[in-house]
Amino acid sequence: MEFLEKVKSKLSLEKNKKVKIGLALGGGGARGYAHLGAIKAFEEYGINFDFIAGTSAGAFTGAFYASGWTFEQMYSIAKEFRRKDIRRNKIPFMPSSTEGIQEIIVNNLGDIDIKDTKIPFCAFAVDVLSTQECLITKGNLAKAVAGSCAVPGIFQPVEFDGRALADGGLQNTLPSNVPKLFGCDYVIAVDVNAKRTYGASSTKILDVMGATIRILMKRNAEKGYEYADVVLTPETKRFKSTSLEGFDDMIEEGYLEAIDKMPQILEILNKKPISNRLKSRYKDDATII
Repeated sequence: MEFLEKVKSKLSLEKNKKVKIGLALGGGGARGYAHLGAIKAFEEYGINFDFIAGTSAGAFTGAFYASGWTFEQMYSIAKEFRRKDIRRNKIPFMPSSTEGIQEIIVNNLGDIDIKDTKIPFCAFAVDVLSTQECLITKGNLAKAVAGSCAVPGIFQPVEFDGRALADGGLQNTLPSNVPKLFGCDYVIAVDVNAKRTYGASSTKILDVMGATIRILMKRNAEKGYEYADVVLTPETKRFKSTSLEGFDDMIEEGYLEAIDKMPQILEILNKKPISNRLKSRYKDDATII
């Protein structure tokens, strides 16, 4: 009798276990506006996440989403952004500081610690001094996000806990493995670069440098597909990663892609938790901060 009661109790616990869903938001510069469209669709369907990871533009949007901001709140400030708000220095070959990015975070979310976000959050960056992958889950939120967004040659590295942080896209453009490392059963990823043009438009040095970074990001994004259970790939080819033009259209593309993939997402929500979760395979030099 006692044995049966233990079995019933165990079955009841298994039944009530909540599936943990993670969200991975990839890098992509201005194309990151498409993330907002996906978030709008998630809200409409009542989809909540247990962990959020972001690289570059994905870290920027993810910080607001993890802090409890709604689509409407994010839209209201994003539509007012101007390029000068983000990149202060316009002199060629002279990297800008990330003060603009940090000010946007502090002015809207406060000068807070990452561990104080409402949803557990990780900003993915790379330490250019040691080449370590940095999974930042604590420390100053504004600096962590700025470091994740610091594209080499465009922005100066961000000093953070003795490290010099640069854009996470150098090693992991679509950080789908991060939520699973932190215990999520399934991961939904948004790759805003999947359908873009990667080659150079000319042989001019700036075009070639830009293409080099894009090719690197493409290869790194492909690694993220291994760990994602559903990948959203908004149609962003016609938009530039360096231009804020087409703001509403990019959001619409993110929304339409999320709605199109919603049956797959809802199917995941009805699955059982994974007892032996897939653990991310990290190199020995990866660092969780």
